Amino acid sequence: MQSRKDFIKSAALLGAGSLLIPNQTFSKTPNTSPMQINSKWPDGTRLVISISMQFEAGGEPERGFDSPFPPNLKEGFTDLPAKTWFQYGYKEGIPRLLNLWDKYGIKVTSHTIGEAARHNPELTREIVKRGHEIAGHGLNWTPQYTMGYDEEKKFIRASMDIIKEVTGETTIGYNCNWLRRSKNTIPILQELGFTYHIDDLSRDEPFLIPVNGKNFAVVPYTLRCNDIQLLEGRYFSSKQFGEQLRLEFDQLYEEGATRKRQMSISTHDRISGSPAQVKVLDEFLAYAAKQPGVKFMRKDEIARITLNDKTAIVDKDYF
Repeated sequence: MQSRKDFIKSAALLGAGSLLIPNQTFSKTPNTSPMQINSKWPDGTRLVISISMQFEAGGEPERGFDSPFPPNLKEGFTDLPAKTWFQYGYKEGIPRLLNLWDKYGIKVTSHTIGEAARHNPELTREIVKRGHEIAGHGLNWTPQYTMGYDEEKKFIRASMDIIKEVTGETTIGYNCNWLRRSKNTIPILQELGFTYHIDDLSRDEPFLIPVNGKNFAVVPYTLRCNDIQLLEGRYFSSKQFGEQLRLEFDQLYEEGATRKRQMSISTHDRISGSPAQVKVLDEFLAYAAKQPGVKFMRKDEIARITLNDKTAIVDKDYF
């Protein structure tokens, strides 16, 4: 199974290299298909920005998780330095990010591992208290795509129950570990009362898929604007990440003049909660918030709008 480090060595280097391309002039009227040109935000918003705050620290396994340390630990020993790297996520990272969101009045979606919520109940409740969405992210880091129907349903339900017990909130959105769902994941989510998932990279706008005769929302995720590229800090810098956000925003904002556009940003507790990364995010948010027609939205809000939007794309060949 490809680790996040393996991904970084290929994708992140390519991403960093793309930032070296000279400035380009883009057409003010981007090419659109008839299906796309009719799809706009109902309230006239030009660009929606949706931020994910992954709360995973405290839910990682004893061994075999991604960290900046080489995976050469002898069998039978716990990687103690790596554990402290994860602890940074709830001791420093999430509190720092929460203050940043407050600075701009932004509400985000926090995909929270059930075990992380169990180990840090006060911080999990603080996320909800500040107006952010708590969404599902599995019970722990066990891959779901290997599970049978009943096992996967039990796995998702256990995570829901923990978050409900800790916060009183019922999760309606979901993100699998590394986006790797099984063929049963979406039907199970619908059966359990979820209304959307984010494990999709196929579009820059939300859309609908029919599941057992009922529409289910897809709120696309991102790898391009995902801080996981900064896992080790040697393949991609915070400064380059900030430039990536700016370039992505500028192009989507331009396209937003004629079609529905959504920009996704992914932040992880122990990565984007670092001082340098928060500084870069602060600078980007200040830039984006000044542009007319830009709205920051939680993913449950996007899903609700999409489910009620008659112009939303319906992908009937999704499965």
